Amino acid sequence: MQVILKQDVEKLGLAGEVVDVKAGYGRNFLIPQGKAVLATSGARKAIENQLKQVFEQRKAELEQAKETAEKLQGTNVTIAAKAGETGKIFGTVTNVQIADALKEKGIEVDRRKVQIDDSVNHLGEYTATINLHEEVKVTLTFWVVKAEA
Repeated sequence: MQVILKQDVEKLGLAGEVVDVKAGYGRNFLIPQGKAVLATSGARKAIENQLKQVFEQRKAELEQAKETAEKLQGTNVTIAAKAGETGKIFGTVTNVQIADALKEKGIEVDRRKVQIDDSVNHLGEYTATINLHEEVKVTLTFWVVKAEA
């Protein structure tokens, strides 16, 4: 079954693309959720007009991602966490904490775009990858320090 995506669907495609999906997935999920329409000749013509707008929007998103990447390039983040005497922290550092720390520095990043490279269980230096766009990825260094009581 061929459908035209109305919005980006993770691991399937971007808005405006014609993709092949299994009939059940298309009929029972994509079309009722408003994420896709059946790929008919009329729908294809309508999508061609919308694609022009989508390409302009993608271009603007790419420029925005590059600007954010430049801001992130020299940025370092410090996250305070409760820790024991051996340096093992209670709990773990999450992508939400990193996104909040960046927000405090004036850089807005969606928490879902932050991926921590290693498990953060001890005090120290770690890295996280921030996927700002399909073409723009930034590696951020952050330190986990002991929170003062």
